[in-house]
Amino acid sequence: LTVSSISVCLHSHLACVCIVSKTDECFSILLQELVDLKMLQCKRVVNEVLSTVDFVAPDDRVVFRTCEREQSRLVFQMGTSDAERALAVARLVENDVAGIDVNMGCPKEYSTKGGMGAALLSDPDKIEKILSTLVKGTHRPVTCKIRILPSLEDTLSLVKRIERTGIAAIAVHGRKREERPQHPVSCEVIRAIAKTLSIPVIANGGSHDHIQQHLDIEDFRQATAASSVMVARAAMWNPSIFLKDGLRPLEEVMQKYIKYAVQYDNHYTNTKYCLCQMLREQLESPQGRLLHAAQSSREICEAFGLGAFYEETMRELDARRADFLAKTPEEVEEPAEDTSGIIKMAIKFDRRAYPPQITPKMCLLEWCRRERLAQPVYETVQRPVDRMFCSVVTVAEQKYQSTLWDKSKKLAEQTAAIVCLRSQGLPEGRLGEESPSLNKRKRETPDQDPGGPRAQEPALPGEICKKPFVALGSGEESLLEGW
Repeated sequence: LTVSSISVCLHSHLACVCIVSKTDECFSILLQELVDLKMLQCKRVVNEVLSTVDFVAPDDRVVFRTCEREQSRLVFQMGTSDAERALAVARLVENDVAGIDVNMGCPKEYSTKGGMGAALLSDPDKIEKILSTLVKGTHRPVTCKIRILPSLEDTLSLVKRIERTGIAAIAVHGRKREERPQHPVSCEVIRAIAKTLSIPVIANGGSHDHIQQHLDIEDFRQATAASSVMVARAAMWNPSIFLKDGLRPLEEVMQKYIKYAVQYDNHYTNTKYCLCQMLREQLESPQGRLLHAAQSSREICEAFGLGAFYEETMRELDARRADFLAKTPEEVEEPAEDTSGIIKMAIKFDRRAYPPQITPKMCLLEWCRRERLAQPVYETVQRPVDRMFCSVVTVAEQKYQSTLWDKSKKLAEQTAAIVCLRSQGLPEGRLGEESPSLNKRKRETPDQDPGGPRAQEPALPGEICKKPFVALGSGEESLLEGW
């Protein structure tokens, strides 16, 4: 879509915006919000099994998933407080979405404490820089969503400035930053904005007082003189609100949603959240209690009488996966030594692959003790652009490192330990491996520690010596120079 065509669309279309990154399939334009820092950690992966495009975090969690079917009506909404980060995310996803939106209206603490969401409303210069950078730097239409300011004069001044950045449309939630759904939405302020601007204005905030069925959406649009309407809570309560012939029974809607969630491998916690939003006052019903107790997609399906559907779908997905793997020979990861002398492997630490209280760091520490080597030394750095971590472990004067960055210092140290263990052909404590010394080992007193020169240090499982940590600044050299 070009900027002009999406502007025309927004004169007559509905929009569904998700709440706190929870999504559902929509019958018109769907906005999905994700934080820029989280997206910058992701790698774009074509999922041949699901026929989707996945944006996958270093811990293998799918942060954002889309498909060809929704590409022309999906607007990617991001939370951001930095123009360059916003542009980097836009360029990462722009070929898989119809537009880019910046959420400048979210009042939640998780958003505002990072300078995102409604926190941006007090910094018009930053708003202008973010939107101008996106408009100039991406080939997709750019929009934003705001809340109204304490005075109409300040609100109109802000939206005029936003319009001059060249964005395609603006969504206005008709409440102030401190107001919540129980406060009345200011239709008159949205109307004043719509009459002031030449770009489409999307009215938002009508779910609580105005929108209970499809016909109410047009009434809300007329009350605000807006080009179109964005629906959030009412759409979560029953997504069939977008159907012109009336709401579908909730049971029918939930079953259809569950089927989509299973077919596209949606994480069960997200599915459960959305279903709870639909049930609302029925959460104390027998079905609601079953949903509340569910700890997997299988259990959710069983709670709604879809156990057979789940089993059949899993068989189909497993067959597709097996067929794909048969056509794609597995590549064996070999350790490689670069010019810096660091042995590197592209690996990640998955906590689920290890027994409780057993980690690669513990295995490496035990091995060093048995071999009477000095304890491992970890050096960890943080990359400023996305706040990701990478660790280098030194064992017997050799350094080891994963080439993949992690979201925490602890995870980075675990991956470094795995590189060392795998390069030495040593067990790392994974489920199914024999590790009798770790499972049966008792705490040793200092004079029993076989670590020799370090015998005076407490020998607690997994404990290591002091680990330096560096937050990388621009231009600062380190073991990871050039990354």
